[in-house]
Amino acid sequence: MDRRRYSMAEPILKWAGGKRQILHEIVALMPEDFRNRTFHEPFFGGGAVTFWMEPKKGTINDINPKLINFYVVVRDHVDELIEDAKRHKNEKEYFYKARAEFNEIVRNGFEIPNIRLASLLLYLNKTAFNGLYRENRKGEFNVPFGRYKNPKIVDEERLRKASEVLRNLEIYNEDFTYILKVAKPGDLVYFDPPYHPVSETASFTSYSKEDFSKEDQERLRDVCLELHERGVYFILSNSYVKPVRELYEGIEEFEVLKIYAKRPINSKADRRGEVPEMLVTNVPTELRVGRERAKLLVNNGRSRTLVAPKSLVEYLTIAERST
Repeated sequence: MDRRRYSMAEPILKWAGGKRQILHEIVALMPEDFRNRTFHEPFFGGGAVTFWMEPKKGTINDINPKLINFYVVVRDHVDELIEDAKRHKNEKEYFYKARAEFNEIVRNGFEIPNIRLASLLLYLNKTAFNGLYRENRKGEFNVPFGRYKNPKIVDEERLRKASEVLRNLEIYNEDFTYILKVAKPGDLVYFDPPYHPVSETASFTSYSKEDFSKEDQERLRDVCLELHERGVYFILSNSYVKPVRELYEGIEEFEVLKIYAKRPINSKADRRGEVPEMLVTNVPTELRVGRERAKLLVNNGRSRTLVAPKSLVEYLTIAERST
């Protein structure tokens, strides 16, 4: 019996608010035939959902041009990226020189693709404090050195696998409303916007110099309504707070679900742990993968070889055969 594991794509950047730990909750809401649908992720970030799905067709987007430059380079110039990134050093003095070079390229303006900028972003992401990506109002990266003993800056296998996935996708650097130009009836969209802060002092929206405002949240709700009217399926995640819930709870065709996730980004250790989050979808219940199947799909680690089964018994049989 062949026990070799299928080599799955994984996120290649550390990114605050990553979705791997609640991936099964997101997959549970997807249509069972999600692998046959065009998939879009307008707030890409670390891309955990897209990399897990490995869609055959679709789009990704992010408002941060440095981030999008990185993914374009990974898709189209992965060999050159790996070659350049291997030269970096995990040293404090080198880190601040690299950070200054990164910010200088940004200040001077750059065209996509820019291999050196992508290489610097990868390096800073792997060696900066807590793997954070944060910008000041000038759009400059300002996270300090992280003091990791032996960080894996260049994971060639993971980068090459990510490149394979991205080759199937179109990459945009626009406002999230681009989705109205590209999504077709039957497509599936996953929205992971900057979360609405749970308190006045708990905003973590500065992944780019533009914050995501209350008005932006309302615009996003309107986009979801437009997509629904066009026959496009969507799943959206956000913080479980009243201002956001009120945007969606009154819409009969949408379902709002409360889930829990561990978010260790609070500065006070005693406030870290499970926090409520919200998922919203217009995928009809009878079409969904369901939580039990989703857990098996995500935990099994062979998502591409498994198809949505007609019954849980059939699914377990397929999963057993794959080991």
